[in-house]
Amino acid sequence: MDLLTIITILLCISAIFSYLNERFIKLPATIGVVTISVVVSVLILIAGKTGAGLSKTIITLAAGINFSKVLLDVMLGLLLFASALHFDYNKLKEQRWPVVLLSTLGVIISTFVFGGLIYLALIVLPFNIPFIYCLVFGALISPTDPIAVAAILKKSKISPRLNTIISGESLFNDAVGLVLFITLLNIAEQSGASLTVAGIARLFAQEVLGGIGIGLIAGFLGYRMIRSVKNFQTMLLISVALVMAISFIAHQLNASIPLSAVTAGLIIGNESLDKKHIVNQFLSRIWQLLDDVLNTILFVMIGLQLVLMPFVDNYWLVGILSIIVILIARLISVFLPAVFLLHKVNFRSLSILTWAGLRGGISVAMALSLPDSPYREIILSSCYFIVIFSIIIQGLTLNRLVTKLSNE
Repeated sequence: MDLLTIITILLCISAIFSYLNERFIKLPATIGVVTISVVVSVLILIAGKTGAGLSKTIITLAAGINFSKVLLDVMLGLLLFASALHFDYNKLKEQRWPVVLLSTLGVIISTFVFGGLIYLALIVLPFNIPFIYCLVFGALISPTDPIAVAAILKKSKISPRLNTIISGESLFNDAVGLVLFITLLNIAEQSGASLTVAGIARLFAQEVLGGIGIGLIAGFLGYRMIRSVKNFQTMLLISVALVMAISFIAHQLNASIPLSAVTAGLIIGNESLDKKHIVNQFLSRIWQLLDDVLNTILFVMIGLQLVLMPFVDNYWLVGILSIIVILIARLISVFLPAVFLLHKVNFRSLSILTWAGLRGGISVAMALSLPDSPYREIILSSCYFIVIFSIIIQGLTLNRLVTKLSNE
């Protein structure tokens, strides 16, 4: 399929799924389109065995989309900029220590706890995965997904404090997870001999400091340009061009696109313009609309990726096991920093923080970027189990958990 055909079919499918959910199913938008996409994908896999023309078209469509590249290089910057644009920087400062600890130390703890537990669990199953590949799996699945988190929390009854912590963590933890993923994958591919502490530090600085630096410069320039004009069309063009330029430059310099986009969004959304200023209102509303549309398309893409995973049924037991292990790893990664560094434990908050640690498209994108190996399929399919469970089950029950704990 050519690019125009792929875009047209994808937009039509997204519109149809969104309509069906809004008109009949009435689930929260993100959860609804993912659910419909997964159900349709399962039906397509069944119908595909009979050679149905529509099934072949959808499978060809899914295969024609480089999900990993489209998300990480194109959509991610736009979605994170939109999330950061209306994020309250003052609230973020108030919760900076929980956010910093969860987005750094929490990811590291989760990676090694998940890797260790899944390695031990798989010893008793007919799947023999080396410990280093279990850690690679832990690195790609440990960061919470800012897009999934933002989509679920929009209509959540969660307290403002926990909302800030969960959202802030998800905005900043991708850089740590990506550095861990790249480092552990290099070791797994037996190129670890060339990896040094200095090399890892250089990689981290390039990703994190480079990303923040690009975001600071771009955000300041964008803010000055937007403030100096009054035409709404020009403001929108500047903001969109800014995000695309950030994504391109960060990609070329091997810096973190998420951190660049988040930093620029925080600057433009929280600079000295009054929150009631017409410019802020316009940018907030138009980017909210773009965010909603892109989210719908992204989660349709996530659901349709199932048609490219015919091996999922071979690994359902490992997938279910992985769901249990990631929840345990999440609980430990939240509990340890709270006890030993923040010196306070609120079991209601810990329960909510654990259940609200949603995984999404970023984990799938990293799993799809894994090179061919005997362990790629099992990691990819298990990752998909976790992401679907996270978005649908955790997303649907988060408010119930919050309400129950609030009434106790």
